[in-house]
Amino acid sequence: MKKIKINIGQPYPLGASIKEAGINFSMINGSDKECGIIFYRKGVVQKERILFDQKHRIGNICCVLVSGINAGDYEYNFFIGDHIFVDPYAKKIVGNEKWRSGELMRPLLRGGFDDSAFDWGETAPLHIPYHDSIMYCLNIRSFTRHPSSKVKKKGTFEGLMEKLSYLKDLGVNSIELMPVYEYEECEWDNIDVNTRTQIEYQVNHIDEELEEEPQRANRLNCWGYKEAYYFAPKASYAASGNPCEEFRRMVRTLHQNGIEVIMQFYFPDYVKQGYILEIIKYWVLAYQIDGVHLKGSRLPMTLIATDPLLANTKIMCEDFYLHEIYPNGMRPSRKVLGYYRDEYMCDMRRYLKGDQDTLKSFRYHMRNANPQCGVINYMTNYYGFTLKDLVSYEQKHNEANGENNTDGTNYNFSWNCGVEGPSRKKSIRQLRDRQMKNALSFLFTAQGTPLLYAGDEFGNSQYGNNNCYCQDNETGWVDWRELDRNQELYTYVRELIAFRKQHSILHLPDSLTTLDRYGYGYPDLSYHGEEAWKVQLENYNRHIGIMYCGQGDEGKGDYIYIAYNMHWNSHRFALPSIANHKWRTVLGTAVNSVVFDEEKNMEYIDIAPRSVMILTGRRLTQEELRQKASVQTQVKNMTSVSEKRAEVSVKNKRSRKR
Repeated sequence: MKKIKINIGQPYPLGASIKEAGINFSMINGSDKECGIIFYRKGVVQKERILFDQKHRIGNICCVLVSGINAGDYEYNFFIGDHIFVDPYAKKIVGNEKWRSGELMRPLLRGGFDDSAFDWGETAPLHIPYHDSIMYCLNIRSFTRHPSSKVKKKGTFEGLMEKLSYLKDLGVNSIELMPVYEYEECEWDNIDVNTRTQIEYQVNHIDEELEEEPQRANRLNCWGYKEAYYFAPKASYAASGNPCEEFRRMVRTLHQNGIEVIMQFYFPDYVKQGYILEIIKYWVLAYQIDGVHLKGSRLPMTLIATDPLLANTKIMCEDFYLHEIYPNGMRPSRKVLGYYRDEYMCDMRRYLKGDQDTLKSFRYHMRNANPQCGVINYMTNYYGFTLKDLVSYEQKHNEANGENNTDGTNYNFSWNCGVEGPSRKKSIRQLRDRQMKNALSFLFTAQGTPLLYAGDEFGNSQYGNNNCYCQDNETGWVDWRELDRNQELYTYVRELIAFRKQHSILHLPDSLTTLDRYGYGYPDLSYHGEEAWKVQLENYNRHIGIMYCGQGDEGKGDYIYIAYNMHWNSHRFALPSIANHKWRTVLGTAVNSVVFDEEKNMEYIDIAPRSVMILTGRRLTQEELRQKASVQTQVKNMTSVSEKRAEVSVKNKRSRKR
């Protein structure tokens, strides 16, 4: 490094930035201790230090422009006083390329350089509106790590791409990724990440060659909800060895196929709010992601939501200060904020298992929409039971996590259908299959944005473990063998998604009105009980009919009737009469039948216990209209004859009295 030149640098952006004249390094030092850079030449033990002096300092930021080095040949760390640490703004992390577990030496991590040019072509973020989104949440590693996934690059970004045709066939158009930024999956006995804002290393651990005793990681974290190196894609998720380029290829490919990329970020309380904003903006600019789902209790949501750079980026969180973001009740021209809450999940699970007094909350969530925010609905998520376990277990079974089954939530709102865990009893297995279909029917017929957790579409199980964060094994991985075993369930999910997309009334950009908004003579939303137009909301009832009147093709009405019955008894619903239309069944979770009562000229549907049935109004053909008119004429004539006979009978009675 004899030819190296040091010049005064620029304070922003922080971290390492490749410039035409060299590499700009910028770091924060709030102390009076000396600080600088340590360079590591690839493949060589040699290390070189560069010390910042006062002329390189602006406020608490030290910055230099280093020329004469090739970014591809070096890695680096920063130091302040006696401590050496990884640049928290590093765009690439070196040293954690292999997924680690068990008894290992703690790796020496270094900052790397994102020095590869990338051609995005004509791709760009897709900006799919919330009401048109079908979201799918997954963990990059567990999604394809199981041998049954049949992908070549298991547990990687490329492995996800090998499942692209599957995702398109399913019908999803938005992928939510659990943390894919760099984090240490091994948590070490001598590190307390909850009290430090950056991982630090003693100087002699790096600059001196010491033989250390191997350390055992006391915990394996497969999910990454911990402090992390937020600017760098996770190296062990890259099959190619270049995580920056591979992640960009994945995003580009997904965009080319009409699928958005949403990234989850978790920030502990001590992470500074300005730093959070910089992270999000970087990923939007550098990787063209479509949105973020932010997790943490001290998030600068108003700052993020009002940043002009993020005006078209989806921003999801548990809550927002809407009065600050949209003062005076202002409505945004484009919804980018999204409520991501457990309310739907908890209430709908209670209705699913047949709890009392749940119809009102069920009705609320089925029509819930917000004029300023999207609303994300889900029956399951990475925390808690999978869908299969939701109908198979009433108690969590997290013993394998090594925490005496104390971890994970105790409030699952689940029902095992009669037996805890796997069962050979046919009636129980059939009931569980029906309950899974019922739950999915709720999800894809509700307003708002449906989110499906990976593997739920074919009944993936975690054997009752509702907190698989440390299970890098068949318990935590998606078992693709279930796809063949539960093909009927998978097919039902595909049909549900396709049905939702075909009928805009099920995913409107604004709220349903319960008025005749389209001029077809029927409200866009109406509720029904065993009698048409008469809803039964008593707390002991568990069945309801919902009718939608939307706008179909060629200016014709689009009529949908959905009967939900989570009672353990069957119920008969009288179907609303639609002029010149006949109800037909489209999808259902049990064998139900539509019957026609000629005397009452009324259609009914018998709904089996714990089942859902979806019907659409089919327009009658000319022949059917003629037949209907003929029947009506016959009924009218019969009525007329009956009335005349009744009149004659009355006259005869009167004459006899006289």
